[in-house]
Amino acid sequence: MEVTPLIAPERQLIQSYGEGGFKITGIRHEGSILVLPERTEAWPVADLGQAPPDSLGPILAHEPPVEILLIGAGGRFARLPRGLRDGLKARLPRLSIETMDTPAACRTYNVLLAEDRRVAAALIAV
Repeated sequence: MEVTPLIAPERQLIQSYGEGGFKITGIRHEGSILVLPERTEAWPVADLGQAPPDSLGPILAHEPPVEILLIGAGGRFARLPRGLRDGLKARLPRLSIETMDTPAACRTYNVLLAEDRRVAAALIAV
């Protein structure tokens, strides 16, 4: 029985992570990234505590609005700084924000993508 999730070819599937980057739908990206359903962009953040709210502009501006934002904090869990959380919630009050380590965020993103949820991820490279 085939259990590979059916994901539309234009969707950004996280295939691997590590060694300072990610492989998304066949393309290697170095450093931290923002993953939206149809594109992946560089995210110039190495530490969650230094992430300004405007660095997440592509996620905040996405249409239709993202429902779930997964934040991968690197190799270990880190709390989302209150100012960043408050800034995100002020712009998108219905946005569900989940912070976890980057490997867990990658796995969770793929599951939600396979469920056709409006999900995005901000991932610090490991």
